[in-house]
Amino acid sequence: MDATRFFSILGHPVRLRALVLLQREGELCVCELTHALGLLQPVVSRHLALLREAGLVDAHREGQWMHYRLAPGLPSWQREVLEQTATALGGQEPYVSDAALLGEMPNRPGSRCCA
Repeated sequence: MDATRFFSILGHPVRLRALVLLQREGELCVCELTHALGLLQPVVSRHLALLREAGLVDAHREGQWMHYRLAPGLPSWQREVLEQTATALGGQEPYVSDAALLGEMPNRPGSRCCA
């Protein structure tokens, strides 16, 4: 994917927030993302599908739950942009609140999955 498409995808707040959480956490269930972002599952799933189609995230199913992570085959420049972005934004809103909500989520996977 070229740089214009990559940055266009990052330009949507829901996708950017999801990518920052995935960068920070490694892998998250869609239920964790919906809880942290405070959005309905169809909204989050639509943005995750776009990220998957663009090759930025991978998904796998565990039972009824979909789990997402950054695609391991991302070019190094894209991975670096995501790492630097997550680091730079991690202390700002809404990213601080997203992380706090995720951390406070009841029934968080460990028991694989959720609320």
